[in-house]
Amino acid sequence: MSDDRIIQLLLLLGALMLALKALSSHRVTLRGLLQTLVLWAIIGVTAVIVMYHRQELGGLLARASEKLGYEQQVVQGETVRIKMSPDGHFWARVQINGVERRMLVDSGATITAISRDTAEAAEVKPALAPPMLIETANGTVQAQPARADNVAIGPLSTRDLPLVVGDSFGDLDVLGMNFLSRLKSWRVEDRTLILEPRKGIEARGTAPRSQARE
Repeated sequence: MSDDRIIQLLLLLGALMLALKALSSHRVTLRGLLQTLVLWAIIGVTAVIVMYHRQELGGLLARASEKLGYEQQVVQGETVRIKMSPDGHFWARVQINGVERRMLVDSGATITAISRDTAEAAEVKPALAPPMLIETANGTVQAQPARADNVAIGPLSTRDLPLVVGDSFGDLDVLGMNFLSRLKSWRVEDRTLILEPRKGIEARGTAPRSQARE
């Protein structure tokens, strides 16, 4: 079920509850009815805002947690461990051509995607080719194919990584499966994402030994 459908069902449920309350009360007033309608409208608008901007809000929560001393990304030897953010996602400090960005690690994304601002800062130049259509949580958007010379999370580094650049991504950067598939393994244990390197991580097109599990 899509996020839009869930929101619609929640708002419909709220409207039905309101109607039942009005029918069951003999003392309902126009003022009270209007107050209840305004309250449900505020709840509905807030739900829509949170749903459509949940990833951006997740990034803010992750940055706030780090400033409060909650270190989410830890390097142990050549293994990187990333604790789950309060928003339920994993956010990694990633170096793209030496430029650090906080990126959402998304195993559901086929390819790594970065914003136009990140591409310019990291000197990633989009290819002179027709734009691609990319499916995102907010719908289908256009993006241009590109390649990053180097992408690294701590000691985990790979070269010549395909990615896409798009204006529609806002300030959100996503690390996709085409990076994770170059690792020896990746998995989730006790709300921690564990990334392990493969010797010669630059090798392309090899699937990881392990898959994420809750």
